[in-house]
Amino acid sequence: MSFPLLTATAALPAIGAVATAAVPAASRTAAKWTALVFSLATLVLAGVALARFEPGGDRYQLTESHAWIKDFGVRYELGVDGIGVALMALTALLIPFVILAGWHDADPLETSSSRWRPTQGFFALILMVEAMVILSFEATDVFLFYILFEAMLIPMYFLIGGFGDRAHSGSDENAAAQRSYAAVKFLLYNLAGGLIMLAAVIGLYVVAGTFSLSEIAAARADGSLSMATGTERWLFLGFFFAFAVKAPLWPLHTWLPNAMGEATSPVAVLITAVVDKVGTFAMLRFCLQLFPEASKWATPVIVVLALISIVYGALLAVGQRDIKRLIAYASISHFGFIILGIFAMTSQGQSGATLYMVNHGISTAALMLVAGFLITRRGSRLIADYGGVQKVAPVLAGTFLIGGLATLSLPGLAPFVSEFLVLVGAFSAYPAAGIVATTGIVLAALYVLVLYQRTMTGPVKEEVRGMADLKVRELTVVVPLIGLLLFLGVYPKPLTEIVNPAVQHTMSDVQKKDPQPEVEAAK
Repeated sequence: MSFPLLTATAALPAIGAVATAAVPAASRTAAKWTALVFSLATLVLAGVALARFEPGGDRYQLTESHAWIKDFGVRYELGVDGIGVALMALTALLIPFVILAGWHDADPLETSSSRWRPTQGFFALILMVEAMVILSFEATDVFLFYILFEAMLIPMYFLIGGFGDRAHSGSDENAAAQRSYAAVKFLLYNLAGGLIMLAAVIGLYVVAGTFSLSEIAAARADGSLSMATGTERWLFLGFFFAFAVKAPLWPLHTWLPNAMGEATSPVAVLITAVVDKVGTFAMLRFCLQLFPEASKWATPVIVVLALISIVYGALLAVGQRDIKRLIAYASISHFGFIILGIFAMTSQGQSGATLYMVNHGISTAALMLVAGFLITRRGSRLIADYGGVQKVAPVLAGTFLIGGLATLSLPGLAPFVSEFLVLVGAFSAYPAAGIVATTGIVLAALYVLVLYQRTMTGPVKEEVRGMADLKVRELTVVVPLIGLLLFLGVYPKPLTEIVNPAVQHTMSDVQKKDPQPEVEAAK
């Protein structure tokens, strides 16, 4: 038996979570280093998986398959295509930065013993989320994916509710209440979506007789499995609803600003750059592959919802007074672009959507983590409490600007390539949708540049006059992310070579071809 690389990549952070939690309570630094070492080891394994993946090879590679619950046909089946392996690598890449950025976020507060934060628990929960997210990108058994899809909510609930942002303008009791509200809202929204998905998973098993993605695909290809139109559409809606909540897509998005606003900045990155990607990834892997006809049937409505997300999220970002909530609404707008690219049903759109998942993860991590460093120094999330920061902390201001420019998809930075491809794909399939989506670019420039102008330029406010610039640990977090944004902005080929074959498989699943450009005959 060959080495189970995919299992090892997911198991290592889970083992690290147990090891971190087991560190004695007084050894907080040892717990942090334990978590960091395990996250770096996971990154190495993910890099090996990425290196061993052959873009021109089989659709699913590095596969593993073992019997699990025989009586119900549930198997432990793993495999990655180009999209899955790219997102797995993204997750493994971001977690060490999340841990470094949150190095002191769970330290006990000397001024208030009632708000002591268990350091070991904080970092163990982060590693447990990593394990579940990576395994969800690898799972090719629908029931196994569902278990992971739901299970990751538990550690996220405790990370949001138990380790909230210290920069809160109200009392300790009010801050705790806000954290609790955000955590419960996150859990209830996602549990509701998961319960509806469970009904659809059971329905799929009744129709197909198996949970195996490969077996279902083979049965549909040889004609031994056919779903009634109504059945396929109801099952599609059950899956899509859960994924739209996780994504998040308007109008199922309202949990995200609360969760990101009340969580620590590293946990906010974990939410939007890692966990939420499971929703958009699952739309490609499960919705389009399992229910191709229903996907095409629902496309017009989903495109409209995606456009609303793009414009609505950007408009609300423009009006925000809270830095973290502004980034949260910007993410809602960006997820609208991702979903638009997926359901444009063109190779450019789906390639762009996949690249967008990766690039958005990197750019949002860079911007949110630098914002977190800024907020920690001032003790406030309100934009109005800042001014003139670039004069006292130029490196912090410069990295904040680069993260913001990446968020607005400036040419030369990684998100530009993905957003351009999404818009090309949307224009070729739905010209009106492409036109509406471009308004999101204009609004993005507005909220990013206004945010920078109000916080970083102008007279130096007295409260920020003594603000320290980025330290070595913080630079270790930010500089590699900015380097990746620049590298993938000018040379996206390594990513496109990996994801394009998987996109072609998805296009084949839904039996769609790219629209041919209309060329007038020469006179």
